[in-house]
Amino acid sequence: MTPALTAVRRLMPTRADWLAMRRQPGRNLLAGLTVAIVALPLALGFGVASGLGAAAGLATAIVAGGLAALFGGSNLQVSGPTGAMTVVLVPIVAAYGPGGVLTVGLLAGVILVVLAFAKAGRYVRYVPAPVIEGFTAGIAAVILLQQVPAALGVTAQGERVTAGAWHAVVEFVHQPRWPALLLTIAVTVIMLIGARWRPAVPFSLLAVAAATIATVVFRLPVAPIGALPATLPSPSLDFLELAAVPMLATSAVAVAALAALESLLSATVADGMTVGQRHDPDRELFGQGVANLVTPLFGGVPATAAIARTAVNVRSGAGSRLAALTHSLVLALVLLVAAPLVAKIPLAALAGVLVATAIRMVEVGSLTALARASRSDAVVIALTMIATLLLDLVAAVLIGMAVAGALALRKIANSVRLDQVPLDEGDHHLEELDLLADHIVAYRLDGPLFFAAAHRFLLELSEVADVRVVILRMSRVSAIDSSGAIVLRDAIERLQRRGIVVHLSGIRSEHRRTLDVLGVLEPLDAQDRIFTDTPAAIAAARLHLRGAGILAAAQE
Repeated sequence: MTPALTAVRRLMPTRADWLAMRRQPGRNLLAGLTVAIVALPLALGFGVASGLGAAAGLATAIVAGGLAALFGGSNLQVSGPTGAMTVVLVPIVAAYGPGGVLTVGLLAGVILVVLAFAKAGRYVRYVPAPVIEGFTAGIAAVILLQQVPAALGVTAQGERVTAGAWHAVVEFVHQPRWPALLLTIAVTVIMLIGARWRPAVPFSLLAVAAATIATVVFRLPVAPIGALPATLPSPSLDFLELAAVPMLATSAVAVAALAALESLLSATVADGMTVGQRHDPDRELFGQGVANLVTPLFGGVPATAAIARTAVNVRSGAGSRLAALTHSLVLALVLLVAAPLVAKIPLAALAGVLVATAIRMVEVGSLTALARASRSDAVVIALTMIATLLLDLVAAVLIGMAVAGALALRKIANSVRLDQVPLDEGDHHLEELDLLADHIVAYRLDGPLFFAAAHRFLLELSEVADVRVVILRMSRVSAIDSSGAIVLRDAIERLQRRGIVVHLSGIRSEHRRTLDVLGVLEPLDAQDRIFTDTPAAIAAARLHLRGAGILAAAQE
């Protein structure tokens, strides 16, 4: 039981987490209040978009937001329903109903907990920086487009944010609603200017309050948030559809993958927006798993960390989990005492908050520096951003990783060199050395000999001029895979068919198994043509030339 208990303790909240929440409580409480104001309409909207209704979205923000804050691996994350998740959930609702979504959420929670115990969170560190920057810029663009309908005072149409934004613009052109647009612009400008002027002041909260007061006093024709549900449902397992679990397993894996990916990338982005904050990826998976295990019991949809809310949290001065916990508690308190007041907040004002947040999410300096560093990085950033905007998060990251990997392989393949090197003088006389150089050529292989570089290596080696002996110096080969070994074997056979003797020297011990299994070493070993170092290979080549009468004839 000791290893199991150790694993559990590793994923539990620590004393340091509790002590951190005691530092600067006022600042974190204010940040949590600000995030709650931003999160409220998003929770309601995403609940409706998922097909389970506003109550489900609010339950998710309250329950998942609190549990993920307690058990997660980041001090800055704010969790709840997200736009990316609703795209995955809509087909499940259509096929299995609300019970199917809740069952998928529960199964996804189990998968996330298992991933946490398997220490799978560490693998997100292999996501390249250009992919993260492109992903962040793409999410910022999605957030901007999501706010277009509310900013223009029209109802969003369609599942894709690009289509919804376009329809909103067309409708606005035919029937302008200037009060909503002016409120959005005002809130955005106040937040952006205020952040530069007095970063510690919660200008988002002040701007939203001012916009709400102006709307009520001047009776502006803008859409408010509207009435909130009275209470959350009591916890229950009645939604479980055990008979449908085998069919829902694939959907649960997709939901868990999305939750893990979005949460871990969001935590990485949050770390990059601060100084001195680093998340624990395995604890973050565990926190999201616990949140998704419990949230369905209250009728909530699958949850994940939300970059928009996390960015608001960071920009509002959050430094500990107290901010995210406050966000959850404030949303719960709204149901009890402040529902009528919050219902009057104009959606256009909240759109302004998110527009400003999206603008501030993009670190222009970091983005341009990476883009200018190399053409490959610029391509990866652009493709990841476009895929995030037009497709979805999982597809965007997979595309970015695939392109980044392909470009990295291309760079590595181009770095592999086959250089001709001079023969060591050793104890040879100058005349003998000149003669040896006429009949022996030595090549040094530098770098990894793998599938991406193998065929170029074969082409170069096949073009060796007519000599009697070729010495391949293998000591600087950093890695070799099966493709590289096969190509090396083929190159040796081609040279031997031309009557050229091949010697290998300096083969690393870790490469011998691959070369031996694929038949590279056995024929050469049988003819004593494998050597520990280059001088021994040259000496053997010298004996070969003497045996062929070439060296002896020259000395006579």
